[in-house]
Amino acid sequence: MKYNNPIIKGFYPDPSVCKVGDTYYLATSTFQYFPGVPIFESHDLMNWKQISHCLTRTTQVQLDQVQSSGGVFAPTLRYHRERFYMVTTNDTTRQNFFVWTDDIYGEWSEPIIVDQSGIDPDLYFEDDTTYFMSNGHDVDGNEGVFQCQIDIVTGQKLTPSRMIWQGTGGRYLESPHMYKINNWYYLLVAEGGTEYGHMATYARSISPSGPFEAYAHNPVLTNRNLGGYQLQAVGHGDLIQDNNGNWWLYHLGFRQIGQWLTYHHLGREVFLTPVTFDEEGWFTAGYHGTTLSSFETDRISDDVIQQEKRIYTFENTNWELDWCYLRFPQTENYQFEDHKLMLKGTDITLDQPLSPTFLGLRQKDFYAVITCDVEIIDGEAGITLYMDEHHHYELAIRGQKDHYEVIERLNTQDIKSVQQTVALTSNKASIMVKAEPTCYHFFVTVEGQDILLGTAQTKYLSSEVAGGFTGVIIGLYATNHPAGHAATFSNFKCEYLHSIDRENV
Repeated sequence: MKYNNPIIKGFYPDPSVCKVGDTYYLATSTFQYFPGVPIFESHDLMNWKQISHCLTRTTQVQLDQVQSSGGVFAPTLRYHRERFYMVTTNDTTRQNFFVWTDDIYGEWSEPIIVDQSGIDPDLYFEDDTTYFMSNGHDVDGNEGVFQCQIDIVTGQKLTPSRMIWQGTGGRYLESPHMYKINNWYYLLVAEGGTEYGHMATYARSISPSGPFEAYAHNPVLTNRNLGGYQLQAVGHGDLIQDNNGNWWLYHLGFRQIGQWLTYHHLGREVFLTPVTFDEEGWFTAGYHGTTLSSFETDRISDDVIQQEKRIYTFENTNWELDWCYLRFPQTENYQFEDHKLMLKGTDITLDQPLSPTFLGLRQKDFYAVITCDVEIIDGEAGITLYMDEHHHYELAIRGQKDHYEVIERLNTQDIKSVQQTVALTSNKASIMVKAEPTCYHFFVTVEGQDILLGTAQTKYLSSEVAGGFTGVIIGLYATNHPAGHAATFSNFKCEYLHSIDRENV
């Protein structure tokens, strides 16, 4: 069969995967968004359905006033003796911790702290021994992967932390994962930074504590030399074996907005690349060590059809799974119904690293048409294309009593500007955003006519401009509403297309 990458689209970075019986489970990082660490389920490696989150309570993770791209970093998801474990870092508090559950569809435990520094922690279980690994530095500043043994019940360290491998010399050594395969212990890491130089490298040993011998042809997977190729930043992966004995690598990457336009705004996404072991036990990945936008493979049955959801509405999404908040929401400001959403705005705006009244969906593809009907009494409410508190675009209705207007506002670092306004004769409006790889176009419908307010470039919401590790979120928001007043959102629809009708733009 032929499958297409990314396997999971939009801002779902740092994938980690495990298998229980015939079912696969996958977790990704979430940074300042809440709930934290989504869990996906698959039975065929190709099609993934989100089923839960690991961090659903304010007692589990500190997100209050966390800066964008702070908070919850890369998770590792593992299963041991009928229990799931998710270990991660809160980079803001500089703490590594894990949570556990016996029910992957239910609630997870309170956090258990592990007193080892670094980020991107990993758990490796062998019989009654639990190894904990993270990247970090020793007292002399030497960078490497550090390992200790812990009590999996309490998180207490049972051995001192010691460096077991320093990688191949690439910058930002991170995301260690350990596996035992045919009596060899493999240590897979990422190097080069989660940018255009990203790569996956590995080493192996006869002992989980080393010494480790590096693969002679590292990096085992990277797209760093593929100029003019859309898929970039390939790295930070996790190995998994399927039910037929085949090996795969789930890893992150991103799609730049054009062949020679080195910007990306959809975030880092989940990719799948085949892995092959040779007779000596070394493995290779992908097509000559690169990942492709599509792979032809006989490893997957032709009966498997890769599904793709193209339309998202209030009716066909789950408020608790598909949508996300900025940090901890003030829940009294949100009212959910089957066909509409009511938001009470506060004096907190999208420009602050706090928790404005905001509910968002990850933007999953370049071409999209986003429509919604918005009604207010006073204040402001609408659609935001949100990268972080310094980089976001709004199409919104604002005003009070007999004066209402639709605005297009652009926020790029220190430049905040209302580009265009259209006066309204009532307190409600139908608004629309048309998305393309390089531009967003903003419309309001007045008397049956779509009026273009303006156009803004996507690159100013990209990681290359904004910095950070997240991606654009399509948010519905409200702000500056007097007590008791709420904005009403209805007829929301986000439809992903293969292209946009340029004649209507």
